[in-house]
Amino acid sequence: MIKNKLFITIALVFVLGAATGLVINSPKASANFFDNFLKYFSVPANNTSNTSNPSNTAPVQVYSPTIDYEQAVIKAVEDSSPSVVSIIISKDVPIIEQCPYDPFSGMPGFSDLFGGTQFYQQCQKGTKLEKVGGGSGFIVSADGLILTNKHVVSDTKAQYTVITSDGEKYDAKVLARDPIQDIALIKIEAINLKPATLGDSDSIKLGQTAIAIGYSLGEFSNTVSAGVISGLSRTITASGSNIGSETIQGVIQTDAAINPGNSGGPLLNLKGEVIGINTAVASGAENIGFAIPINQAKKDIQSVKNTGTIKIAYLGVHYFTISPNTDNYDKLAVKEGALIKSGDNKPAVIVGSPADKAGLKDGDIITELNGEKLTNDKILGSALQRYSIGDTITLTVIRGSSTLQLKATLEERPQL
Repeated sequence: MIKNKLFITIALVFVLGAATGLVINSPKASANFFDNFLKYFSVPANNTSNTSNPSNTAPVQVYSPTIDYEQAVIKAVEDSSPSVVSIIISKDVPIIEQCPYDPFSGMPGFSDLFGGTQFYQQCQKGTKLEKVGGGSGFIVSADGLILTNKHVVSDTKAQYTVITSDGEKYDAKVLARDPIQDIALIKIEAINLKPATLGDSDSIKLGQTAIAIGYSLGEFSNTVSAGVISGLSRTITASGSNIGSETIQGVIQTDAAINPGNSGGPLLNLKGEVIGINTAVASGAENIGFAIPINQAKKDIQSVKNTGTIKIAYLGVHYFTISPNTDNYDKLAVKEGALIKSGDNKPAVIVGSPADKAGLKDGDIITELNGEKLTNDKILGSALQRYSIGDTITLTVIRGSSTLQLKATLEERPQL
């Protein structure tokens, strides 16, 4: 019976070899091939059928790269988990009770008519502090600086509590909210914390492993999910309570499960480095989540460390990244770049801004910034975030049939 199975297996190899163009050029190579094949696929015989010659069998080998991958995920999670925190959102909410009242007060005779019937209505009896939501974050300095999403800590009337991976609770203070990105930094009074290791989000590739960690559903701390990077440089419109609608550009798409409460938590690579900040999930879809590239947050972190607030360099234009969805796409002089155009009740060029001083106009198309081409993967907003207040940049601009080189000195974005 065993010999018959072996014959069938070898026959199948020949068939598959012929079908796929497998060629074995010499008897020696052929012998080596089948020796290795039989060694790999042979299984231990049971005690009743092959006790006389156990040396003829070899154990089935486990595919070692699978083990290596699994161990890499485990190590990345173990190394990073101490840096991940849960954020509890609490607020004074009214205490509502049923209070008796007399609807016929001041109406003589009606109380007697209804025979003293008791009526009730809802009334407020003070307030109580109560959990109203939750989010995630991760430590970026040993003295308690924590990065999270702006929408997690958007309510200025709420109180925020941070729970670290060892179960310790701390009151948190919101230090800064980024005016244009869904990023915020909060602070707890603690020492000797483990900061997360920040990676390079510009180097990530489609298909590489992505690991998300966070306070899923505001109930389950340090929940881990894994998947791959499924898209890059996406533009999405996100909405939620207390934040309205917001367009977020240049985000990472992943199929690692991101749930409510994961917002603000880290998206990791296999080295355990943070490559993104989990920020949104596509409703009505399965496992389509989005994260802000960590490189977009590095300047915010450094700005808060240096100044205690987020200071952002800005150009002062309203633009659309050119794509087939852009109005009059077929009539544009180029198919990639940033089209300066008014919209959403915003002017194309802000009066008095660096863009205005540089001579940019409505309808101009910026194709390069300091020699770097702008594309759907490298948009103007992301390119500008690499520069600081006071930097002078050179813009390659298409205006009608002319190509211009304009210089602009970036200024601090005014507080809105």
